[in-house]
Amino acid sequence: MKIVIWVREGTWPACVDAARELAGSESAEVTLICVRESSPGGPPDPGFGSLMGRGRRRKATEEIDQLSQDAAETMLRRAQERLGQEATARLETGFPERVVTAAADGADYLILGRDGDRRRLGPQSLGKHTRFVVDHAPCRVLLIWPDRVPDLGSIPPPPPDR
Repeated sequence: MKIVIWVREGTWPACVDAARELAGSESAEVTLICVRESSPGGPPDPGFGSLMGRGRRRKATEEIDQLSQDAAETMLRRAQERLGQEATARLETGFPERVVTAAADGADYLILGRDGDRRRLGPQSLGKHTRFVVDHAPCRVLLIWPDRVPDLGSIPPPPPDR
């Protein structure tokens, strides 16, 4: 069985736990993928430089990029430790929805967490990248509530009769 886990801040622990449960005692080939979002070749946010003062924009951008890289690597390492078995860890940069969808090609399962409004059931519980991946994944998708699942009372009432 081939399992891909999308490792994201706030959702990865529940996704890793679900993968362990799904695989059970069966030996699974697991890939952990974390994507640092970027617009390849694009300039930093125009307002960013004004916050740093003149002449510091490049250095500050490099420092923030390194912090992001370090945080992503730490998250992947912690996910692999929690998984408790060998796994391929991939740290990519690009458009998350495209990178994750491509990584799921050939997998039996893609496991990802809800990353939107987690206070109520419904489509708003998925962020835009997650919605794209759910709609376009080339394999089975296991969508996880990373914390407490909202109760059925969080569903809006039906529309009134016309």
